[in-house]
Amino acid sequence: MIKIDEKAPEFCLPNQDDIEICLRDLKGKWIVLYFYPKDNTPGCTTEACEFTEAAPDFSDLDAIILGVSADSTRKHRNFIEKKELGITLLSDEETSMMQEYGVWQLKKNYGKEYMGIVRTTLIIDPQGVVKALFEKVKVKEHVAKVKAELERLQSL
Repeated sequence: MIKIDEKAPEFCLPNQDDIEICLRDLKGKWIVLYFYPKDNTPGCTTEACEFTEAAPDFSDLDAIILGVSADSTRKHRNFIEKKELGITLLSDEETSMMQEYGVWQLKKNYGKEYMGIVRTTLIIDPQGVVKALFEKVKVKEHVAKVKAELERLQSL
């Protein structure tokens, strides 16, 4: 798993519109990078809707919100349209970026073990350094915690 004060690993992934988004192109902005298991599932929908609702607040803090899952860009488009989301979703179908960030891990559910995405959020500063890390995220009130931490980091 990536650690606080480490340089965020470079990535280039397609967004929901099949436009490549690269970390290097976002330098100079704060980035809220959140990893989630699957589009159109209850927890992931709640998280995406709450980030969408809070997007203007994050924008006021000069921060971009990026969600990442292994779903295809087509599934992301469907999710965004269905739930009227106002955030950017990135597709990492090969899971290479998620592996590099350490969020693709062995999970257990009902006695079965499988590889999957551990719900994680990072705050990356304008220089590309990880400044906050929320691991094994519980969706309830998570967005408010991320916003409060971003405000705290910017006040330092």
